[in-house]
Amino acid sequence: MLEDKDRIFTNLYGLHDWRLEAAKKRGAWNGTADLMALGQDWIIQQVKDSGLRGRGGAGFPTGLKWSFMPKEVGERPHYLVVNADESEPGTCKDREMMRHDPHLFIEGCLIASFAMKAHACYIYIRGEYVDERNNLQAAIDEAYAAGLVGKNAAGSGWDFDVYVHHGAGAYICGEETALLESLEGKKGQPRLKPPFPAGAGLYGCPTTVNNVESIAVVPTILRRGADWFRKFGRENNHGTKVYCISGHVNRPCNVEEAMSIPLKTLINEHCGGVTGGWDNLKAVIPGGSSVPCLPQDICDDVLMDFDALKEHKSGLGTAAVIVMDKSTDIVRAISRISYFYKHESCGQCTPCREGTGWMWRVLERMAEGNSSTEEIDKLLEVSTQIEGHTICALGDAAAWPVQGLIRHFRGEIEERINNYRADRGHVSMAGVAAE
Repeated sequence: MLEDKDRIFTNLYGLHDWRLEAAKKRGAWNGTADLMALGQDWIIQQVKDSGLRGRGGAGFPTGLKWSFMPKEVGERPHYLVVNADESEPGTCKDREMMRHDPHLFIEGCLIASFAMKAHACYIYIRGEYVDERNNLQAAIDEAYAAGLVGKNAAGSGWDFDVYVHHGAGAYICGEETALLESLEGKKGQPRLKPPFPAGAGLYGCPTTVNNVESIAVVPTILRRGADWFRKFGRENNHGTKVYCISGHVNRPCNVEEAMSIPLKTLINEHCGGVTGGWDNLKAVIPGGSSVPCLPQDICDDVLMDFDALKEHKSGLGTAAVIVMDKSTDIVRAISRISYFYKHESCGQCTPCREGTGWMWRVLERMAEGNSSTEEIDKLLEVSTQIEGHTICALGDAAAWPVQGLIRHFRGEIEERINNYRADRGHVSMAGVAAE
């Protein structure tokens, strides 16, 4: 269990004031210029040494990603773009950081931008996050007024501007290249890679796109040292992480915990356990709706980190833990998730455009039992034809929940089909007898 002294987000629940003076008392903006004076290479190396992996879902090493930016600024300026388009179902961590601890985040934007030689940062925030956007903009205005951003930001000698841009409710704009397209005023559709954003990103300039949490933890890592952050979690899965736990638990919550905490401990200690007790657990989606669900027997001892969940053919994703007890109709639940991906597909790639709708329609029939056991194999086959065959990962996100359902709950689908056939047969025989 993580001790309070090791928490980075000390105002995650909004118990204290989020404004500048209160944020300074909690440690934000403490010696920012001194950290920047140690140089860009030092900052990037510290982030590398800390073992920080991207907190937006993919888990790519953050310091390595920063190092991909050109070492010298040529004719094209460098940009940092922060992905605050938190649209993954079940995920609500970044909103609390922007609403309750915005100054920690803004300071992170300054330090990260400086490390990558960017004089401007764009924060692309989910359009539905109205209060979060208001607090974030007010905090930016405070930072400008106090000289912490703008010309000679925080007395560092570095000029830095930060802009907030809000989206219009498109899940696809959470994909980094679709986000860049939207930021440029175009339709939010993913770009082919390469070129990668570090080579040609926003306005064709070198750009790094990072998640809110990835940026917000950087100032604390630099102040306390890479070794401090690295001591939490297992090898290759270091640091603290904000988990969002929702669904059939007694106390749904967001909580900052150490990486690699057992899933069962996370649910029992912070959420008061599963409704009806642990034995009433049916399945858990461990990382937001786009990762495969896990049945109870795996949840008994699985660790919450990138590698442990990957071993069980799932993923940490955004660490949005969706708990389902035995009252859940798991087939209908995954069908509902499939409808979401059908609705949010941008339509650019044929496998995703056509396949997401097809999978949803099949799952709707399977939820009733109006299907066949042969169709289960066909559904699995189609999901593998979508996975890995699209420009962005939305095709994977649509396929994985379906694969998880078939992998762990195939028997439940088959039982429903058999019951449906038996009922239809009973009805048919009753009709013959009546005649």
